[in-house]
Amino acid sequence: MKIAIVGVTGMVGQEMLKVLEEFNFPLTDLIPVASEKSIGQTVNYKNKLYNIVRLQDAIESEIDIAIFSAGGSISLEWAPKFAEKGTTVIDNSSAWRMDDTKKLIVPEINAHLLTKQDKIIANPN
Repeated sequence: MKIAIVGVTGMVGQEMLKVLEEFNFPLTDLIPVASEKSIGQTVNYKNKLYNIVRLQDAIESEIDIAIFSAGGSISLEWAPKFAEKGTTVIDNSSAWRMDDTKKLIVPEINAHLLTKQDKIIANPN
């Protein structure tokens, strides 16, 4: 499973990396995504370095799941672009929380409501 973390250099993005590693999440490839000023830098995941890429580059990488933690304006602009490519987006910003067309999911409580058609999923931070 190919996973992108959008906002990987932020505090929440860094914590997401730790959680994926702690739970030994079965990813086959990690695509770290951040702002232009971070392009070319690396992040460490399971003792392997991954190059940070642009949002457009991530979209073209055929991602299975994109975890967004880069702010509402980034999510509003880019989450639909990922979803159009078939990527499931889990958004940790406030962008989609009040949108009646998106499900607000707390996995331990209502994950059973998700379907394969849900491509943008709101997640309370």
